[in-house]
Amino acid sequence: MKGIKSSATNIALVGGRTYCKELLEKTNLGYMDSDISARIVAVSDPNPDSPGIVLAKKLGLKTMSDYYELYSPENHIDLIIILTPESSILEDILATKPDNIRVMSYYTFEIFWKAIGVQEQKLRERNEEVETILNSIQDFIIVITPDKEIFEVNEAFLNKMGYTSDEVIGRKCYEIFQGENSDFCNSGDIRCPLSEVIKNKRYNQQVMPRLNRDGETRYFEVSIFPIWEKDGKISKFIEVSRDITERKKEAEEITRRLEQMVEERTLKLKETHAKLLHQDKMASLGKLSASVVHEINNPIAGIINLTKLLKRLTADGSIHAEDVNDFNQYLELMETETWRVSRIVSNLLTFSRQSEMGFEEVNINRLIEKTLFLNSNLLMINQVRVKRDLDPNLPDIVGSEDQLQQAFINFISNAAESMETAGKGVLNVKTRYSPVDDKIKIAFKDNGVGILQENFSKLFEPFFTTKKKGKGVGLGLSVAYGIIEEHGGSIHVNSKEGKGTTFNIKLPLKQVSFSKNRNGGANGQH
Repeated sequence: MKGIKSSATNIALVGGRTYCKELLEKTNLGYMDSDISARIVAVSDPNPDSPGIVLAKKLGLKTMSDYYELYSPENHIDLIIILTPESSILEDILATKPDNIRVMSYYTFEIFWKAIGVQEQKLRERNEEVETILNSIQDFIIVITPDKEIFEVNEAFLNKMGYTSDEVIGRKCYEIFQGENSDFCNSGDIRCPLSEVIKNKRYNQQVMPRLNRDGETRYFEVSIFPIWEKDGKISKFIEVSRDITERKKEAEEITRRLEQMVEERTLKLKETHAKLLHQDKMASLGKLSASVVHEINNPIAGIINLTKLLKRLTADGSIHAEDVNDFNQYLELMETETWRVSRIVSNLLTFSRQSEMGFEEVNINRLIEKTLFLNSNLLMINQVRVKRDLDPNLPDIVGSEDQLQQAFINFISNAAESMETAGKGVLNVKTRYSPVDDKIKIAFKDNGVGILQENFSKLFEPFFTTKKKGKGVGLGLSVAYGIIEEHGGSIHVNSKEGKGTTFNIKLPLKQVSFSKNRNGGANGQH
């Protein structure tokens, strides 16, 4: 308010030459009026065209030709700075000024002004050095205010993003990076890096998609570093980012190629596994056929003997009443043995039939009994006794009965052959349900010759066998492993040389969407 003196120090300048203009320019740019409680309010010079007077008028300051007017109380002048070297002016002002007005001489001002100029030049050179360094860096460097306005950028950003400095300075960062879509910076897995810095009180780094001037989406690795003020507030954000679009595209292309290679390799492995499965089935079929031939011989021999007996009894053309009961008994035996042959042949045909991996409900106990029946002659030939410990409350599983039967045949036949020289072979077959992991546990334990330690790691490799020539081709356990794995199960083997071997199998009750599961595995424990 007019007539009331401000708490700030009011300064008047006497002399409107070069020094006056420089001082007014720097004051107007904020060098003196931001942190210093002082202001220039008036300029005096007899020449109305002097550069200082002209600029003072533009800035709205008081101007006068006679410095005596500065003494007037209504101007509230606290300090007069003399910017002209004439000593007479200094002497006159010192002699005529009021006591409350202080004076800075021309030469005193010049000393300080030149010292400030030296420091200013050093600062300018230092700023130029820093600017040169920042502009030589190929990464983008952006200074952002807490209000998300871009304060400064380096040339790499301008050149690569296609902007000029005037187009980005003062704009909101999301307006430049996301096409005015500020919500994009907080969508999906993307979080505004500035907000993350404020929330976590530390620097933030993430990969973000951004738009260049042409609207093309580019990907950047963005690192945001906060600059803290003394009061704990953030004064600026320094962003260092680099364009990783090409690197991301290369990585995606490599990933795509790897996935394609994996798919092709998986397809080949499936084809190879199918061939191995077929070869093993044929090998097993041959082995089963030999066993079944012996098994069928017994009922057929009985049927032939009974047929001969009936022919002899009826050869004389008469049948006595007392022979009818014997005839009925003979016919029942013949029917029983014929059905026995039929079951053996039916099971053999079922096993040999080529089929897809069709999943259905399977009763494991019943399947084991069926498989043991198919291999009964092989077990008898090798003098192997079977001990069953089958869980009566075993739930059904979802799987392929045909494939699981083939796997069980391999476990049983391997066990039988490992005990062929023992004379007192015992095959223990055990089933249990584990509610903890919702799986069926099956164990085939023999007291045969066991597995040599050096052969243990190759146990499930295709075509690896320790059997004599003509006894096997080394596909059985490999195919069995594949079948169990296809059912999402696992095989664990315990074996000691001369003490026997146990195959522990785990099978899940259900298959995920009836698809092949490859979470299983095999490992051995010596």
